[in-house]
Amino acid sequence: MEQVENSFDVAIIGGGINGSSIAYQLAKMGRKVIIIEKERLACQASSAAAGMLAAQAEIEQDGPLFQLALKSQAMFSTLSSELFEYSGIDIEFVNKGMLKIAETEEIAAEVKKQVSYQRNWDPTIKWLDGKVLREMEPSLAPSVVGGMYLPNDGHVQPAKLTQAFAHAAVYFGAEIRENTEVLSFIFEDGQVKGVKTTNGVIHSEQVVVATGAWAAKLMRESGLDISVYPVKGECFSVRTEEPIINTTIFSDKRCYLVPKRNGEIYIGATMLENTFDNKVTPEGIASLIERATKLVPQIKEAAWERVWSGFRPQTGDGIPYIGEHPKWKKLFVAAGHFRNGILLSPITGKIVADLLAGRRQDEALLAAFHLERHKETVG
Repeated sequence: MEQVENSFDVAIIGGGINGSSIAYQLAKMGRKVIIIEKERLACQASSAAAGMLAAQAEIEQDGPLFQLALKSQAMFSTLSSELFEYSGIDIEFVNKGMLKIAETEEIAAEVKKQVSYQRNWDPTIKWLDGKVLREMEPSLAPSVVGGMYLPNDGHVQPAKLTQAFAHAAVYFGAEIRENTEVLSFIFEDGQVKGVKTTNGVIHSEQVVVATGAWAAKLMRESGLDISVYPVKGECFSVRTEEPIINTTIFSDKRCYLVPKRNGEIYIGATMLENTFDNKVTPEGIASLIERATKLVPQIKEAAWERVWSGFRPQTGDGIPYIGEHPKWKKLFVAAGHFRNGILLSPITGKIVADLLAGRRQDEALLAAFHLERHKETVG
């Protein structure tokens, strides 16, 4: 039997959006990288997301997470062509803006405050009253009071983005092993030396845990409790013969409508904490249909396409974990991106690759993401 090469510079656990982005950046540096995925690439949250790049619609307060999101959002235009060159995959980057709508006067007052605040970073953001909104998007319900127009918030196809990162990493020499689960770490002399998997031992100089909502379970084996837990989201999509919306519609009432290039409209998403039960429920989809049709009544007449669910990786304080293990050297974590995994994937890949390469970092910015911020080290 042919001997499989099992020695690498970096082993990345998790073939989702962030694991694949990290692999791409490291492989471009010339590092020998392997992605280890217990199922298939992009099979969990990375394929379940709607792909919104909503830095300013989703994150409403300034701080390290917001600043990271702005930097990452700005990378997508160049990244789209770059990944196509190396992977041949079109990530379907669409940059037609977003409308964060207000359905009541009370919500309108809050959104107007957000407009004033967000213009500090993007002067093109503006408040539009209901009449102007419906001139832009005639399908919006008459009940919509107004909304914040964010011309620079776009979206991508998340599964294709993940695949593009991974295949571009392969272009630069990375290896991918699917259907391979990591069981434990190999530690020696105060640092990680590799991992034990269902398909044998993999030796590596550095290891990155990028397993999303499953990160806490694996990190416990290293003696560290990190507050990462799943938040289930159910979604559905419809298809129309002619486009009925052109921009992404985002409502504070846990509903968004994202018009994709292939004619589908993605509609989501429910939120249910602390469960890995992936079933899609009639109750969840019914609640989304009710919200969506109140915003865009024509959705009732669209052709039904499909339903799905996924697990967002949330943290106790809503901030991802990005950094090196406090006890075991050369073991790194990038997990807990919640609703912003797609948006933050380019900058996460760059930051983690630079950390592993020992490149200079913005220490003040990264301090917010460190692994010990909850002081939960155990063992």
